[in-house]
Amino acid sequence: MLGDAPELAEEVTAQVIGLGDRIDELEEGALFSGEYDAGPAVATISAGAGGTDSMDWTEMLLRMYLRWAERRGFKTELLEASPGEEAGLKSVSVLIEGENAYGIMGAEKGVHRLVRLSPFDSAHRRHTAFARVDVTPWVDEDVDVEIDEGDLRIDTYRASGAGGQHVNKTDSAVRITHLPTGIVVQCQNERSQTSNKQTAMRVLKSRLIELQLKQREEELAKARGTSQDNSFGSQIRSYVLHPYTMVNDHRTNRKDGNVQAILDGELDPFIRDFLLRRTAADGDAVAES
Repeated sequence: MLGDAPELAEEVTAQVIGLGDRIDELEEGALFSGEYDAGPAVATISAGAGGTDSMDWTEMLLRMYLRWAERRGFKTELLEASPGEEAGLKSVSVLIEGENAYGIMGAEKGVHRLVRLSPFDSAHRRHTAFARVDVTPWVDEDVDVEIDEGDLRIDTYRASGAGGQHVNKTDSAVRITHLPTGIVVQCQNERSQTSNKQTAMRVLKSRLIELQLKQREEELAKARGTSQDNSFGSQIRSYVLHPYTMVNDHRTNRKDGNVQAILDGELDPFIRDFLLRRTAADGDAVAES
C-alpha cells in the first residue's frame, strides 16, 4: 500500500514505533504489585572502591539517572550531596517522582562498575571504580514507623568542600544516625534546620521500610531455597570504556556497545529486561511451591 503513497511511509513508521513504545509501557506497568511500587523513590548513590575515580563515577551515575528521569517525564529533587575531596561526590540522594518510580528504580539497586582510562592518573592508566545504588520508597510523613528517639544521634553541620553544581551550601545541614541499624541519613537541601531534620527523618523512615522489605524478601528466598548475593563486590552492571566500549548487565546478560547513550540516560531496555526476568523467576518460584 505504501508503494502507491510513499509520502505516508514516514507517518506510518512513526505511528508503529509509537504503538510499540506504548505496548512496552503497558507491559512494564503490569509488572508492579508491591505496596510502594507505584510511588516515588529515593535513590542514594555512594562511592565505593576506586578512590577519586569512584567519586567521579558517583557523579556520573547521578547525571545518568537525572537524564533518564527527564526522558521519562519524572520529577527529581536533590536531597543531599557530599562532595569528594578532589572531584565528584562521596554520596548523593535524589528524590524521583513519577508513575511506578520506586518499582522501576528497584531494577537499579546494586553495585555499578566502571572501567576506563583514569583522568586522575598522570600516567593515564586503566582504573576500575565502583559505586553502589540504594533505592527506598518515599513514604508519607504520617506513615507509622516505630522509631525510638533514644536510638537516634542527630548532628548538625555546615555543608562544605569542593562543592559543584549539585551541592547546596547551607548552614543547617542535618545528619541522623539510627544506632540499632547503623543507617545514616542526611539532608542539606533546605535552608531551615527544622526542614532538613523533617526531610532526613522521612528518608530514615523510608530506609527502615526498605530494610523490612529486604528482610522479607530474604526470608521468602530462603523458604524457596534460593539465595540472593547483595555483597558489595557483586556488581549488577559493568560500564567498560577501555579497551573496548560495552555495558553489560550481569543479571540478564544484556549488552550494548553504545555506552555514551546509556550514560546519557537510555536505560529503559536494561531496566525492562531485568523486571521481566525477575517477574518470570518469581512466577516460576510460586509454581514450584
